[in-house]
Amino acid sequence: MSAAIEFNGVSRHYGAVKALDNVTFTVKEGEFFSMLGPSGSGKTTSLRLMAGFEQPTNGSIRLMGQEAAGTPPYARDVNTVFQDYALFPHMNVLDNVAYGLMVRKVSQQERHARAREALEMVALPDHALRMPTQLSGGQRQRVALARALVNRPRVLLLDEPLGALDLKLREQMQVELKVLHRKLGITFVYVTHDQGEALSMSDRIAVFNKGHIEQIATPRDLYHKPRTRFVAGFVGSSNILEGKLAHILSGSDKPFSIRQEHVSVASSEFRAHPERMQVEGEVLAIQFLGAGQRIEVRVGDSVLTAMQPDNAEAADLAERTQPGQRVTLHWSKQQVVALDA
Repeated sequence: MSAAIEFNGVSRHYGAVKALDNVTFTVKEGEFFSMLGPSGSGKTTSLRLMAGFEQPTNGSIRLMGQEAAGTPPYARDVNTVFQDYALFPHMNVLDNVAYGLMVRKVSQQERHARAREALEMVALPDHALRMPTQLSGGQRQRVALARALVNRPRVLLLDEPLGALDLKLREQMQVELKVLHRKLGITFVYVTHDQGEALSMSDRIAVFNKGHIEQIATPRDLYHKPRTRFVAGFVGSSNILEGKLAHILSGSDKPFSIRQEHVSVASSEFRAHPERMQVEGEVLAIQFLGAGQRIEVRVGDSVLTAMQPDNAEAADLAERTQPGQRVTLHWSKQQVVALDA
């Protein structure tokens, strides 16, 4: 599979601030590639460099095999969808979608035909003559998508496009975006700070932190095989054991992680098993979360968590367990993931 986007040693500095520092990665043509990380991690800067809104301080960016340096945004075969939609309130939906074609002096007949085609793609064919104020948040987001797709780009850049939507609509749009990606077959590059969005939609995810990439992997590998303590803590909910506690359990000072759903809780004495690790601690809190319950346990200077499914066994454990009580946490050694320091 050929490369749609290539970053080679790319940096973007603003004075002494290194928004992006010597980053190298490749986005494959046709894949759904997400850039995940907290605010200020470098993901949006990377997207703006792809779009041409920013130029790198150092390094090379190639789009479809061609050097991108000096190429203005309008001449790049990419389009961007923003979080705030940026629809023109005085134009109807059809004219909003067709606006970019009008700027390029495409005839009215052709631009309206292509705009209607784009509205079909996002399941809004009957909304062409409505005004933006007559649309829901999800519909406005679809119009913004149609406006980006009407130019038939080879790469679609999406900058936290679902951030303004409520949870239920956001989840619905995640499914629709993935369906749209499969139907169009073009490259999607998606920026988000929401791990759930990234895990549910992406072919691969790049995790950004302080201007660097911590790890690039498939959602499954990222979740089950994090390489660093940052990834283990940011993607999903992991217990990170280090220092004296890690040495006692594993015989090594190297930190390791264990997902909270892999940790079991025993309220009575637990019989040691050679294939399992175990520690004793004091219950701090028990939280019922609907599908399960989260138990926080203080072990020495650390606080470990266990996520128990909501079943009869867990309900019985919750009834018998109170804050301040001593319990044993245990997990399979096979579920442990060693981390880079």
